[in-house]
Amino acid sequence: MTDKPIANIAVIGLGMATKPHLEALDELRGKVHVSGVFNRTRAKAEAVSETFGFPVFDSLDAIAADPNTGGVIIATPPNQRAEIVSKMAAAGKHILMEKPVERTLQAAQDIVAECETRGVTLGIMFQHRMRQAALRLREMIEQDELGELALVRAEIPWWRDQAYYDEPGRGTYARDGGGVLISQAIHVLDLMLSLTGPAKTVQALTATTRMHQMEAEDFVAAGITFANGAVGSVVATTATYPGEQERLVLDGTKATAVLKGGQLTVTWRDGRTETVGDVSGTGGGADPMAFPCDWHRDVIEDFAHAIYDKRPSRITGREALRVHALIDAMTRSGTTHTSVEVENV
Repeated sequence: MTDKPIANIAVIGLGMATKPHLEALDELRGKVHVSGVFNRTRAKAEAVSETFGFPVFDSLDAIAADPNTGGVIIATPPNQRAEIVSKMAAAGKHILMEKPVERTLQAAQDIVAECETRGVTLGIMFQHRMRQAALRLREMIEQDELGELALVRAEIPWWRDQAYYDEPGRGTYARDGGGVLISQAIHVLDLMLSLTGPAKTVQALTATTRMHQMEAEDFVAAGITFANGAVGSVVATTATYPGEQERLVLDGTKATAVLKGGQLTVTWRDGRTETVGDVSGTGGGADPMAFPCDWHRDVIEDFAHAIYDKRPSRITGREALRVHALIDAMTRSGTTHTSVEVENV
């Protein structure tokens, strides 16, 4: 290890989703150096620079050509990802990207393949995996404390007002790739799959409720079978006012684990219980950014170490394809009103 920062990272895209990234980078000073920030609207970059003291890059080409920048955080809308990833990967810059990888499964696969071909690390910001409660639940599963998994229930009863979807492009297929599935539920679905393993089949109902005027879905209900033999259900929406904590329930043959927000409660068949973490905000209500930056900080720090140690990031782009395959299957099922196979990625 060195006394110098373990990585020099630039930030590309400074919209709403960047807030916890910037706060996390501020906390990581000394460990991670921000070589600069870039936004298509320069005034936004200058405002961020004034707040955090980070330098401003004039262009993407300047970032790609900067020998002192080893990695980039890309937090642009999904429809801007492919061009930026290509430029940065060609320049040998390692990439940490906001979810989703891209708007469609095929486009996500293309990005992952390009980064692998170029030999650059690709990490994805699925920060829910880094919560203390989620880490403890993973440990319990690895140690077989829950027994065989039988039933899985994912509930995401979130709220977004119409003003949220009035932003140009939001909730459209062209910019975002869809609605609640790919923009909100993706976090819980990724966490679910990281604990359960891959899904096998899906039968879903998708809809746009009368709560919103938007192109894509704001509601989905689905039944899922998993490769390990478990069955489960998903209900996700942004039409539940004022928004509640998401909940992931894993029913095993030895115990039931309930992950609600940032708190895990495990009840064993012999009467023992364990509680880990607290029910912290995760952005399920009117303020999408109402959560701490701790989880982002841990993902970014791991990404920096991955660059320094020349290893994959903890949450790789290839692993993220699992949730894209599940969302693709749910979308196809909702459109065709049939049970569909989840692509094996």
